[in-house]
Amino acid sequence: MIQISRRLAFLTRPRPAFQLLCHSRTTTKTTLSFFHESARASVIKPFLLADIGEGITECEIIQWFVEPEARIEEWDKLCEVTSDKASVEITSRFAGVVKKLHYEPGQMVKVGRPLMDIDVPDKCGDVESEGTKRALEPVATKLPHIHESESHTTPKELGPKLESGRNYESLATPAVRNLTKELDVKLEDVQGTGRNGRVLKNDVFNFAKNRNSPTSLSSPSTSTDDGEMDKNVQLTSCQSKMYKTMTSSLSIPHFLYADEIDFTSLVQLRESINIGLAKAPIIEIRKLSFLPFIMKAVSMSLYRYPILNAKLEHDVKTNKPSLTLRSQHNIGIAMDTPSGLLVPVVKNVSTLTMVEIASELVRLQDLAVSGRLSGQDLTGGTITLSNIGSIGGTYVSPIIVEKELAILGIGKLRLVPAFSDSGELVKKHVCNFSWSADHRIIDGATLAKANEVIRGLLENPASMILHLR
Repeated sequence: MIQISRRLAFLTRPRPAFQLLCHSRTTTKTTLSFFHESARASVIKPFLLADIGEGITECEIIQWFVEPEARIEEWDKLCEVTSDKASVEITSRFAGVVKKLHYEPGQMVKVGRPLMDIDVPDKCGDVESEGTKRALEPVATKLPHIHESESHTTPKELGPKLESGRNYESLATPAVRNLTKELDVKLEDVQGTGRNGRVLKNDVFNFAKNRNSPTSLSSPSTSTDDGEMDKNVQLTSCQSKMYKTMTSSLSIPHFLYADEIDFTSLVQLRESINIGLAKAPIIEIRKLSFLPFIMKAVSMSLYRYPILNAKLEHDVKTNKPSLTLRSQHNIGIAMDTPSGLLVPVVKNVSTLTMVEIASELVRLQDLAVSGRLSGQDLTGGTITLSNIGSIGGTYVSPIIVEKELAILGIGKLRLVPAFSDSGELVKKHVCNFSWSADHRIIDGATLAKANEVIRGLLENPASMILHLR
């Protein structure tokens, strides 16, 4: 008995980590397992929202794919987040057990803040590195500390369970999610009829309609005798970004310049080109709109007036302003999407053909509608076009995009009576161009001259061939 007691005292005596590891090679199998289990017991790691680049500082949680106490493996999907630029599915970097979700769907998360806590098994290598700095604590005192930590974790800290009605895998596009916010509908309450249970727009409309039916309205409501009560609605992620960007842009001293361009010759040329494309499509393009012609004309004018393509910068130390004359013509196109206003960018317009520009516009439009634009698609613009005419406007006063010096608003194409050079009354197709420019850098004469270059190219589109690169 004395020998057994001495043996047990020897095993439980605190020793440095390197002695423990050396001793584990000579002890019995039971002792080896005991020490390893204690060292690998429980390490709770916070899973941080990483910087996904492109100046994004916060994201909105769209949905969780996991719940507290769920076991996950490496590369398992954890959640879907969205910013004003793109939606991203975040995957796990390690295996373990989810202990806590720090945010609910719809909440905003700052980059670098913990999204969730994951209980991961400790590694022997971690014990070795730790042991080189300090002695390992006795096993008998370390294990109770871990269990005490776990036992004091409250149900509130672990987050709500699936039984509470929360749906962690509601499938829907960003457009549908924005619709649920507008109609004040909880996505998890809607039964999806799409593939794999995906919630469609019709599902949301039908849910809202049934909710507002007479049988539903017979229950107590918040409306008054005088009518429906006002309700407070939070800005969407896209609206919040637009609020910040436009507020910043309004610090720029804008000046406006408007003109009318004769599109009659361009209309005829486009009709002729589209007849050929309908018979023999090029890179799947069967029809050209007017936008590729306008973008090409703007790009050509930037060679004559590169200041419109410049970027205003300030020295960090002296705050002295300077200009960066950018060589690439990256033209942003303002698009009305289900998620709100987005400005995807067509890169290197000067090197693209008309058909290539059209193909890129189709690609960006498809991604914008489905909410799948990447950060690369939304950054790097040097000048912006806002084709308000595609909706129906004639005149517009566009706001300059941050880090740019000019923006062009394009009105709708109109058929008007006009007089020819010989005095005859003829029909003409005209389009109004509305410019805004940063008056700190660009003067009215420069913008007027650049617009005249664009006018000459569009009113005589055959001349564009002479300048194509």
